[in-house]
Amino acid sequence: MNYLPIALALAGAPILIIGGSDEGERKAQRLARLTTDVTFTAPHIPDSVRSLGFRLKEKDFETDDLDGVKVLFICTDDERRNHDIYRMAHERGILACVCDDKPYCDFISPAIIRQDNITVAVGSDGSDVRRSIRIRNRIKALIESGLLDMS
Repeated sequence: MNYLPIALALAGAPILIIGGSDEGERKAQRLARLTTDVTFTAPHIPDSVRSLGFRLKEKDFETDDLDGVKVLFICTDDERRNHDIYRMAHERGILACVCDDKPYCDFISPAIIRQDNITVAVGSDGSDVRRSIRIRNRIKALIESGLLDMS
């Protein structure tokens, strides 16, 4: 599948992360650099997420948690539950991504570098995340060394 790289305006786009898995924790930390309009729902909230300024719901997911959500990351450790939540999100017109389950992703999150108002995104259509991160890190090193001028 081919993906169209777009930049999504986050103002007025409430984000929900469901699940306290390692991937859910990583998504939360990445999103914290961009917005605090995030709700994190999980039976157990990781300590690293508690300090991010998000709304926290320490409980199991319930269908009404989807009310008003525009972007959804589904990161539980239960594949069947992830797929069920994905289908519920689709019925409501919510952009949804089941972490590490490409067929159940309306979008993917590229590796990004953000400096002032410039964002560089590196993606592999979800097929080689580690490679995207390596390339992003190389670009970041070029910027930090002054070899790539971002002005």
